[in-house]
Amino acid sequence: MVKKMKLKMANIIPYKKAKSQLSTIEKIGQFFMPAVFINDTEEEIQKMERLIAENGIGSICFFHSRASAATNYEGKKKVLYNANSLDKLKELISRYQAASKYPLLIAIDAEWGLAMRIEETPQYPYALTLGAIQDKALIAKVGMAIGDDCQEAGIHWNLCPTIDINNNPNNPVIGYRSFGDNPEDVYEKSRAFISGMNKSGTLNSIKHFPGHGDTAVDSHLGLPRIDKSKQELLTNELYPFKKLIDEGVDSVMVGHLAVPSISKSNTRSSTLSKPIITDLLRNEFKHSGVIITDALNMHSVSKLYDTKGQLEWEAFEAGNDVLCFAEHTAEGIELILQNATATQIEASFERFWNLKEKGLGTKTNSHSVDYDTIMKQLAKETLTLVKGTDEGIKAIREAKFEYIQIGKTTDTFFSKNIHTNKTETANKVIALFPPEMKPTQNFGLKKNEIERVNEVLSSNNCILYLFGNPYALDLFHWKDASSIVVAYQDFEAFQENAINHFNGQVTAKGQLPVTLNNTTP
Repeated sequence: MVKKMKLKMANIIPYKKAKSQLSTIEKIGQFFMPAVFINDTEEEIQKMERLIAENGIGSICFFHSRASAATNYEGKKKVLYNANSLDKLKELISRYQAASKYPLLIAIDAEWGLAMRIEETPQYPYALTLGAIQDKALIAKVGMAIGDDCQEAGIHWNLCPTIDINNNPNNPVIGYRSFGDNPEDVYEKSRAFISGMNKSGTLNSIKHFPGHGDTAVDSHLGLPRIDKSKQELLTNELYPFKKLIDEGVDSVMVGHLAVPSISKSNTRSSTLSKPIITDLLRNEFKHSGVIITDALNMHSVSKLYDTKGQLEWEAFEAGNDVLCFAEHTAEGIELILQNATATQIEASFERFWNLKEKGLGTKTNSHSVDYDTIMKQLAKETLTLVKGTDEGIKAIREAKFEYIQIGKTTDTFFSKNIHTNKTETANKVIALFPPEMKPTQNFGLKKNEIERVNEVLSSNNCILYLFGNPYALDLFHWKDASSIVVAYQDFEAFQENAINHFNGQVTAKGQLPVTLNNTTP
């Protein structure tokens, strides 16, 4: 687990007193959240130190490396492994804090733990996996564990959870990051996750307002559009946002997507839409906390402007308080200074400074959540019997059966511990390990692998254990199988629990968080 680190930062009392001393330019600088990278060169680090010092930056958001940043979301550049990322993170936090006149608010996107950005740190299940859990107290425990890890690393603000309702199986950017496709379930499970993070003292940010689930375009690369009426959105996409905002959240992140029924524009991103941010989120939904943009370097918005700083100004003018991944800081500050009213600057500054005081001032004791123990609990509570019965599985287990593994050619915990005579028989047990969690290119499965699974499923005497995204089942004639069991992840604890289930030692407690096709392909 991560080790605790003491940061060298200004005492919180004089920091609060300094609030009235900031100039207008310094207040505007607080709105900017540039991206910082753990694997940067010394030259790039020094450049960022100067940017922070010269522009009165209020917060920074950590990414692993420039090759893994938002515009490289599909991994077109090679990302090098760095086993020392956590130590480097701590070192950089200390350096950047020292470069700032006022303590920085440190942010990261750690939806499933610091491992999302930092090697050799705990990785927890994806939100879609947590969506299968009925015990919300366990989801809260995951939120607390991730929050604790953030705190111990020196991070104050975890830019999650994703509360988008994933009602489009082909969504290339949300999918497994969502708790599911039912608005009430998404609300309740994200609420539990947030309660755990709150207990750790880590700030939250619900995203991607007004709802990124029903899209088939990756907003890192282009601008998705949702053509639904406002009433449809209120009963679906907007439902968990409204409920959680009513209860109080630290911040709301606005997504890069066009929603014409609200913005009155077919091409205007929500991130730049005053009707969506100011009129709906701020005035109608009464959100009094911070509003933050999704990363402004994403191609859906970053390619719109030739004038440096214009994107930052228009995002602020629309009602955002924090400009995440702002790339043109000095120019953006100048345009905001020239064009924004004193009232808007003061209101945004007040909201952000209050968030800063909360994030920097919250001190909690680390909670003892043993990683191996919680992973075993999660494995037991998520395993889902989609089709078939325990009796049907027992019948095949006690007869002769052939074991078939698809998606991985090496031995797995599941393959090493399933007892089979490996003789060819009508009874089959398939362990399916899709290489990818995203639907792009059939979850990484090859055409011959899909054909092989369908061929085996047609025997009807087949049990399929899926260690991946349940949407992958729609690639197959899955209703032909006698039993379908979804384990969601290929962590060893999840494979061990699946073996125990096959052996009749545990029952499947999870419920499928998404709807599969009603007809076989």
